[in-house]
Amino acid sequence: MVDTRTETDALGSLQVPKKSYYGIQTLRALENFPMTTYALDDDFINGLAMVKKASAIANYDTGSLDQSIKEAVVQACDEILDGKMHDQFVVDPIQGGAGTSINMNTNEVIANRGLEILGEERGKYSILSPNSHVNLAQSTNDVVPTAFRITVLTKLDQLIVSFEDLKESFNHKAEEFDSLVKMGRTHLQDAIPIRLGQEFAAYGSAVDRSLQRFIKLKENLVSVNMGATAVGTGLNASEDYIERVIDELAAVSNFPISLADSLVDATQNTEFYSDISSALKTSMLSLSKIANDIRLMASGPRTGLNEINLPQRQPGSSIMPGKVNPVMPELINQLSFQVCGNDTTVSMAVEAGQFELNVMGPVIFHNILESLTLMINGSRVFKEYCIDGITANSDTMEDYVNQSVGIITAINPHVGYEKASAVAKKALESGRSVRDITLEENILSEQQLDQLLDPFAMTSPGIIELTQDE
Repeated sequence: MVDTRTETDALGSLQVPKKSYYGIQTLRALENFPMTTYALDDDFINGLAMVKKASAIANYDTGSLDQSIKEAVVQACDEILDGKMHDQFVVDPIQGGAGTSINMNTNEVIANRGLEILGEERGKYSILSPNSHVNLAQSTNDVVPTAFRITVLTKLDQLIVSFEDLKESFNHKAEEFDSLVKMGRTHLQDAIPIRLGQEFAAYGSAVDRSLQRFIKLKENLVSVNMGATAVGTGLNASEDYIERVIDELAAVSNFPISLADSLVDATQNTEFYSDISSALKTSMLSLSKIANDIRLMASGPRTGLNEINLPQRQPGSSIMPGKVNPVMPELINQLSFQVCGNDTTVSMAVEAGQFELNVMGPVIFHNILESLTLMINGSRVFKEYCIDGITANSDTMEDYVNQSVGIITAINPHVGYEKASAVAKKALESGRSVRDITLEENILSEQQLDQLLDPFAMTSPGIIELTQDE
């Protein structure tokens, strides 16, 4: 026989497993929303526990909650924050109801664990109720968005660390490769020389811009609508409670949580979520471009550019022995596509709000948290398994520079565009070098060419000056 307990609500009855901490409202959500097979994010669960803990303390401080109930709720929340009972948060992240099922699931888990702490049976809600006690002075519409913001703050801290490490890796490679000259390319065609270190320094700068976006996001995330309750008017939440719950949230979360200037605005308008998602998308587009460059520079090794070598992570083919693929840059490309798709979903959901509430919160939260998680993990492995281990093929890069027609650009200021163009055309048609043709036609002396065609000198600003022949 299945070990169950029966709970009955206004809509009927369902059998709830006795060993579970969730209850009838959670079970109803499981029936209604069997969507993604994904679980709620662990940091999101912790964010919900922080909100419930802060609310219980605030309700006790304002005389609305008995001490024993407060202590039981706080202990249950602390256990969740220690990683316990996360398996009891079983509702699908994407659901109807603006997150009501997420809030109900949280209330039931905390209430039933609190009842155990009080020495009572789970489900005895006359003593400790999910709604009357755990959810006191709250609504889904302030609880879930506030928990989400705390979650994003938590993940942004993780993402900032990951991207700082990635930037450091690029900057380290920039120093290592600073003396190595290669051909720069525009339109995938030979351009003029550039140092490999300059390219990697540019990658580090791009990652740093992403870091600045993340830091800016954090400044706005600390403003929450806790105390707004259903529509932003604060019905059923006293002013004393609102002040106390904000203070407690700041203490519990270790973030400088503050109250939104307008609770009505903060409850009904969600465009800041599109700012978050857009910043993540922009950062991944930049990282994906870098991955494209690395894939191209590492292409070959015999019939591609073969300018750099990537760490060999795994065999690249089930049929071609010896083949190794650039799996880490490919991963970054695919993560970028996923984050871009998530951003489209977030944009549509942000637009879909009506009147006092945007009910599309669950899909917004799920997609932003997925993007953050992908970026945290992806940037870490990209650094550790790819960037840190890149080596350069200096001979190959030198050969490309010597064979290039693009170096004619350094001669141009001294002989004129028309004459330089004629030399370039003849070099391309004949397959001979710019140097040989310039000497053959007595356009410049060998000593002058030594000065002008110094590849390293071409990688700095200005016109290369000529000295008198000896």
